[in-house]
Amino acid sequence: MQTQRTLDEFKNEPFTDFSVAENKKAMEEALAKVTGELGQKYPVVINGEKIELDTHFQSINPSDKTQIIGEFSDADRDAETLVNRAIDAATNAFQSWRNVSPEVRAEYLFRAADIIRERKHYFSAWMVLEVGKTWAEADGDTAEAIDFLEFYGREMIRWGGDQPITPSPYSEENKFEYIPLGVGAIIPPWNFPLAIMAGMTMSAVVTGNTTILKPSPDAPTIAYKFMEVLEEIGLPDGVVNFVAGSGTAVGELMVSHPKTRFVSFTGSKAVGLKIYEEAAKTREGQNWMKRVVAEMGGKDAIVVADDANLDEAAQGVVAAAFGFQGQKCSACSRLIVDEKVHDELMEKVVGLTEKLKLGSPNYPDTSLAAVINQNSFDKATGYIQQGIAEGGEVVAGGKATDDDGFFIEPTIIDNVKPKTTIEQEEIFAPVLAVIKADNYDHALEIANDTQYGLTGSVYSESDERLERARRDFHVGNLYLNRKCTGALVGVHPFGGFNMSGTDSKAGGREYLLQFMQGKSVAKKK
Repeated sequence: MQTQRTLDEFKNEPFTDFSVAENKKAMEEALAKVTGELGQKYPVVINGEKIELDTHFQSINPSDKTQIIGEFSDADRDAETLVNRAIDAATNAFQSWRNVSPEVRAEYLFRAADIIRERKHYFSAWMVLEVGKTWAEADGDTAEAIDFLEFYGREMIRWGGDQPITPSPYSEENKFEYIPLGVGAIIPPWNFPLAIMAGMTMSAVVTGNTTILKPSPDAPTIAYKFMEVLEEIGLPDGVVNFVAGSGTAVGELMVSHPKTRFVSFTGSKAVGLKIYEEAAKTREGQNWMKRVVAEMGGKDAIVVADDANLDEAAQGVVAAAFGFQGQKCSACSRLIVDEKVHDELMEKVVGLTEKLKLGSPNYPDTSLAAVINQNSFDKATGYIQQGIAEGGEVVAGGKATDDDGFFIEPTIIDNVKPKTTIEQEEIFAPVLAVIKADNYDHALEIANDTQYGLTGSVYSESDERLERARRDFHVGNLYLNRKCTGALVGVHPFGGFNMSGTDSKAGGREYLLQFMQGKSVAKKK
């Protein structure tokens, strides 16, 4: 029987206003609590059994390299044995979990949402320390995790109900239903370490599948804290198995295993394409074609036309380019502006950028903090130099230091030419390339001229131009007269075209269908 909660209209979790003294104090207390829990050792979890391994890897604070967030049993050292064991556990658990009613499965998600909502600042504090999110960015991540749990629970009840079919012309009873696929490999990113990780995992679980969760080695602690929530709500053993590794061995074996039925991945284009290729190969003992649900990033553009409100455009550009250090797949990494308003707009954009505060995310007034790790730091600084070498001009930022943490100033490179490196390749750092366009048509042409198609934004006061963007700007998530980040569950189903992934539309009404298959049953009367 459905609870009243499932019948209520879904509403997005509100964000926290940290200018309220009570909320600020609560977050400070959460940070103090989490700081007191740093450095613990965490096991692999298979079929509910917590397994300590002999070898470990560390998760560190990117804003303070001396601070160890947690030490994790490193499954990469004995990956084949552990992956086989985890998949066997998930396969066995699937035999019973698939028969649990959609309402009961949804109730687990609702209970998990309740716990995270009750401890919202605690989870946000972990993200501040482990991945360098500012208070607002961490709070948004936690709110989105709650949204995914609430939304997918309700959606599963909808999909689990009677589905509309055409009446039969014959004397028979007909039913169409959705059933789960099987065992899934869940490989989430570090940049939304609670929201995307929880959404990917529990969308598979609520649809009746069982999973092996391999967290990012840059954000394993947050994933383990979510595992603790699943233990607290009494999710049956084997439904979610936690296998962390310092490298790629665990993930590669999960993808190639013949008992893996589907792979859910969020991350880079290079890794996503490799997964797509490997999943397409059939192995001995494999009775299906594996599904791949992939979200692989973007080279997202904000187009500013010559009739745009430049104050609003500048605010949207800076927020989308430098929020969470530009480490969002939806981040604005290209500003394409009509040359007629270029100078006026850039004065505003540079002015706002120079007001941003780079520093430790432990404090509420920090605008952006460190990038995630040394490799990201090195790549980003290399891209800045490449942009200059290819004729670009640094008009804001440009400096970086990795002495204490991986800090890069919010950087704007103006006069970037189409087709150059930083105009084409995803950087995943606070680096914005500015390209002049001859006119609006030229701007849209530049915007579409990449391998990607995730998010985009257009600022214009012309309804005709906005309609043209709606028709011709080839991205999965298009925003008109607002920034290109900040998708809300249920409001903006999220996923992109081309090399941005399979356009699976996370947080949308069709997303759960990725993890189910339709079965038609006809019974003669």
